[in-house]
Amino acid sequence: MKHIIRTLFLTFFSVQLFAQIPNTFQWLPDGSGYRDLGDDGIVEISLPSMQEKVLVSNAQLKNGDTPLAVRSYTISNEGDKVLIYTNTKRVWRYETRGDYWVFDMASKTLKKLGKGLPASSLMFAKLSPDGKKVGYVSQHNVYAEDLQSGEIKQLTNDGTDRVINGTFDWVYEEEFDCRDGFRWSDDSKSVAYWQLDARKIRNFLMINTTDSIYSFNVPVEYPKVGETPSPYKIGVVDVSTAQTKWMNIPGDPQNTYLPRMEWSGMPDELVVQQLNRKQNESTLLYINTKDGSAKPFYTEKDAAWIDIKSRWEDDPMGWDWINNGKEFLWVSEKDGWRHTYRVSRDGKKETLITIGNFDMINPVRIDEKNNAYYFMASPDNATQSYLYKVSLDGKGKAERLTPADQAGTHAYEISPAAKFAQHSFSNARTAPLGEWIALPKHTALDPGNSIANSAAKINSSRTNIEFFKMKTAEGVEVDAWMVKPTNFDPAKKYPIVFTVYGEAANTTVKDVYGTGRNRLYAGSMADDGYIYASMDNRGTPSPKGSAWRKAIYKKIGTINIKDMDGAATAMFKQYPFIDTSRVAVHGWSGGGSSTLNLLFQYPEHFKTGIAVAAVTNLLTYDNVYQERYMGIPQENREDFIKGSPITHAKNLRGNLLYIHGTGDDNVHYQNAEMLVNELIKNNKTFQFMPYPNRSHGIYEGEGTSLHLKTLFTDYLKKNCPPGGK
Repeated sequence: MKHIIRTLFLTFFSVQLFAQIPNTFQWLPDGSGYRDLGDDGIVEISLPSMQEKVLVSNAQLKNGDTPLAVRSYTISNEGDKVLIYTNTKRVWRYETRGDYWVFDMASKTLKKLGKGLPASSLMFAKLSPDGKKVGYVSQHNVYAEDLQSGEIKQLTNDGTDRVINGTFDWVYEEEFDCRDGFRWSDDSKSVAYWQLDARKIRNFLMINTTDSIYSFNVPVEYPKVGETPSPYKIGVVDVSTAQTKWMNIPGDPQNTYLPRMEWSGMPDELVVQQLNRKQNESTLLYINTKDGSAKPFYTEKDAAWIDIKSRWEDDPMGWDWINNGKEFLWVSEKDGWRHTYRVSRDGKKETLITIGNFDMINPVRIDEKNNAYYFMASPDNATQSYLYKVSLDGKGKAERLTPADQAGTHAYEISPAAKFAQHSFSNARTAPLGEWIALPKHTALDPGNSIANSAAKINSSRTNIEFFKMKTAEGVEVDAWMVKPTNFDPAKKYPIVFTVYGEAANTTVKDVYGTGRNRLYAGSMADDGYIYASMDNRGTPSPKGSAWRKAIYKKIGTINIKDMDGAATAMFKQYPFIDTSRVAVHGWSGGGSSTLNLLFQYPEHFKTGIAVAAVTNLLTYDNVYQERYMGIPQENREDFIKGSPITHAKNLRGNLLYIHGTGDDNVHYQNAEMLVNELIKNNKTFQFMPYPNRSHGIYEGEGTSLHLKTLFTDYLKKNCPPGGK
């Protein structure tokens, strides 16, 4: 069952990896089994028997003699058609455009959609609820194709490179995870869609100097912090007439955001979420699609920001309706913790479900029939994650279902009826393990291949990693980890290398497989005699309550840097085997910014730094991210300047290697040149490595990854020599 093992592995590691592209693993509607890609094609597996049945064979999924490379698929509600996604191409982060085919289960025929449209140009194709049509986006226009007649109807005609229908601009995709921008109505008669007008957004011009004798521009519609966003509109188009009616949503669309929109489950009604420019006020509205009128019904405010990503890992945008549409579930941090509330349809009554002084990390399954709500949490250890169940009516105490002897990080895919689940587990010492379980008792379907049985047979001490807590001089307690050198001798002194991130998008201190390993280092840091370590800080998205996470508001580049330095200096005092003359730090993106700030603001502690793709000037990054966490620079510009590494570059004393891709559409290469100019102005020597036309991930091009690893390792060994003394 090769596909089962693969799916378990992907389930564990692919949170938002292919956001809004349907996974190949799909539960059957009744939860009695699942579908997946197997060796023989698309297969259906019954639970608990694991009996396999081929639904569509590989032989049936051929274009002539060429088999389709199936990236994903969806099956119609009636089970008679299969929509296949293939020949995919990347749009910024993910491969969200490609070709779509429909396989008819009755006639056993395979048909390609979008005849006459460019190859690999179709996006987010979806079968209509009645299974008679497929909607998709191509070149910023929305289409509907009739599966019986083959007629392709263009539902919008004004799409251009800057007028965007049915999908999103760069910043909505990057910061709100908004990609799929249209929704079929329940009766299959109309389509609701976003339109973004990016004509007022200035292009950031990247320059390609290597792919042609003459250089050329690569434009990206990129709203810098302080610039207004692309105005939005919501249109509802009648599929039969291709006529759009625009909804009347209150507020200035060029100073607000609309990151969520769905049909409400009621006839002719949408529900949307609107955020103000600062993203600290959220309003839910019902939209009458007949007359376009809007009615607000649920409002929330926060002193810092409202986090809209606190939802399902694979669907950050939808609504969860319960009680026949009379109530919905909503995630909020209004009481200081991330919790789930049960809210009446009119927004006037709400009941807290996940009660307690802990964070609900993410929902997993609603089992309304059995009055159960499954979610992930870790009240006692913010580096880990476990499955809990609580009554959906808000009564009673949450019960942990994950076995107590499996300390680490867990992930679950629970069936619609909450009878079965795909369970995966790892920790920093244990590679991912998977099993099938029955709920609610959390019993393995195959005890011989259970996680408990497998874990008992393997040597989990693959990494000599230690998790611990440190308290800074200010009294802030942070999580940290350390990997000591092989054959460690406490009487010797060893160099220490910190890996950091430090901002609101991620944390480096997680008890999950891969923590403690450095993919940029060629060889073994432990074998070569390095201590490798990391520390948490206020502002990281750890499940420690909103006060912890939102302490960084308007303080990126200051409070997080102070906490990391405070944790490092506390470690220096507690562990005499750390050689404080050999202290290095490295990070990427926000971690690159933290690396620079540590090197510049605390040069007495950090002697060597390797920073990759850093935001060196906080005024250069996009408006959604920076204004959410820092405010609007027209109001508090001094906070942006204070937190920017270039402000402190004059303090460089140690060794700096700076790395950036010139084709980085996320953190623009201008950050590198601004930093270089500032270092030159202050007569600071450093090493600089630009990678031509590489994106934010710096992986494109033959030999790139190996070169980056070699560069990193050689520089570290030269400037922070390894080994005990």
